[in-house]
Amino acid sequence: MKIRTEKTGNCKYGFSLIELLAVLVISTMLIIASIGVYSRMQRTVGELNNAVETQQLPNEILQRIAEDLDTIVAPLSGKDADTKISIRNKFDEFYQSAQLKITRTYYDNKNEKQVFDEIIWQSNYDFDANGLILYRSHSGLTVEDKLLGEEKTKSKRELFIPIAAGLTYFKIQVPQGDNLLDTWTSDRLPKTVKISLSFVSPFRDIDGRLTVLENEMNIRTVAIDRTRQIKFKFVPPDINEFGISALDSNDLDILDSNDFNDLDELDDTNDLDESDTSDDG
Repeated sequence: MKIRTEKTGNCKYGFSLIELLAVLVISTMLIIASIGVYSRMQRTVGELNNAVETQQLPNEILQRIAEDLDTIVAPLSGKDADTKISIRNKFDEFYQSAQLKITRTYYDNKNEKQVFDEIIWQSNYDFDANGLILYRSHSGLTVEDKLLGEEKTKSKRELFIPIAAGLTYFKIQVPQGDNLLDTWTSDRLPKTVKISLSFVSPFRDIDGRLTVLENEMNIRTVAIDRTRQIKFKFVPPDINEFGISALDSNDLDILDSNDFNDLDELDDTNDLDESDTSDDG
């Protein structure tokens, strides 16, 4: 736009107020649009990260607990070595909470019982987190961090390391037939352990307790002592009149699912006697 001055009569080029306002309006609209696009992209990325973390973190926790349970498979030296698992569940500020303790003991040269290895997984309600915090403690002769072990020795207390915050459900059970036991204090090891946890927002049930739908939980069933040898039963060949061989006690299909881990307790009536074997020699 040309502007003529009164004194010199020269023309100068510039922008009118309307043109400046138009440029400012257009620039503002472009900035607002860019901010909106950036906000949507940031929100989408955040949702994707949350979705990945929601699945990844629970799976990593379940894997770590399973690895701790697998450590009890490794036998200790000495016939008096012993392993025990204890489980208990409770409600902490209406949240489902649990504790799993794995203890391996042995007797030293003085015949005194010593703790070789003890691992504790437990959740506790935290007011600031407004939910459960999952802790893990490892003590005994096989602690991963010697510095942590020294601190435990000085304080004479277990040092619980926070693993994750924001849990809304943590439960550990022992399958027993068609039932699920919430408590296990037996000296015998359970056959399997069922672990359930969730970070999803809970709701109140009819009893006023906070819970989570089963399809929103991360669940894993861990077999205990999976490397135990199963005794094989020798069955002499026996063909009936229809040309069909007799049932084999080693055939898992003829056993009840509850007896799967009790194969070594089948009677030995079909075992060959050593004397008979020598006579056939």
